[in-house]
Amino acid sequence: MSKVILHVLGTAQDAGLPHPNCFCKNCAEAINNPEYRRTAASLAIVLPEEKAWHLIDATPDLKEQMASVQIKHNLQGQLMASIFLTHAHLGHYPGLLFLGREAIGANKVPVMAGAKMKKMLEQQAPWSQLTKLHNIDLQEMSDGQAVAVSPYATVTPVDVPHRNEFSETFAFWIKGTKKKVLYIPDIDRWEQWDKDIYKACEEADICLLDGTFHSAEDLEKIGRDYREIPHPLMTETMDRLQELVEQTEIYFIHLNHSNPAIDRDKTIRNDIENRGFHIAEEGMEFVL
Repeated sequence: MSKVILHVLGTAQDAGLPHPNCFCKNCAEAINNPEYRRTAASLAIVLPEEKAWHLIDATPDLKEQMASVQIKHNLQGQLMASIFLTHAHLGHYPGLLFLGREAIGANKVPVMAGAKMKKMLEQQAPWSQLTKLHNIDLQEMSDGQAVAVSPYATVTPVDVPHRNEFSETFAFWIKGTKKKVLYIPDIDRWEQWDKDIYKACEEADICLLDGTFHSAEDLEKIGRDYREIPHPLMTETMDRLQELVEQTEIYFIHLNHSNPAIDRDKTIRNDIENRGFHIAEEGMEFVL
């Protein structure tokens, strides 16, 4: 039976850490110390026996993220076998351009996208050039329809509410032979979803959930209004899911640069971990 490995490539909200034009405590630390830098949220599904890997979201940090998984699994020069896109926001699809003629010049890399996003990528420049030159092969995926990436692993998109200006937004179920992961990097509010987050997480062995903001105070410190950037607060998510931590591993991902959970003094992080929750880190791996 082939091994299926889920490799965490990135853990930050779209613009990464350090964030552009910001010198807050977290950003200043990351500027001065590479150990504290974080790239945009992304995952790789690695199939070691098949010498193949699949990418979830093509971030602006794609170059570094590709190299990290290729080196770790001795896949140097081996392009991803496919890409699954969650939605059309900054941290999730601009890396597709690295597959184009100015960079890799890839040949028909399958890119799985929802109907609305597929249409945008086909019709709008500069993305349309990728299809015109056959750098990518766009394929439509739909809510609830599993896509097999090997005989031992499937990826199933799930519609979630999230400011869908240019595309629908998907979360993903990622299933191997032994474990099932729920990946939700972006969602507006748990109560706006047509599914119960508690029941969904109860079905999972591992959850990687939207941890953009720890609390409303995060954004007040940098002059932004939390109501304009809807994401569930980590404090609220923990209250909702507290009883599940004994049976489901729950990690927070897609962390905004202002989030005190990534502060080097670890005060907030310690509180989170004492409650049985975890912070996702780049390079983490789960055998599914």
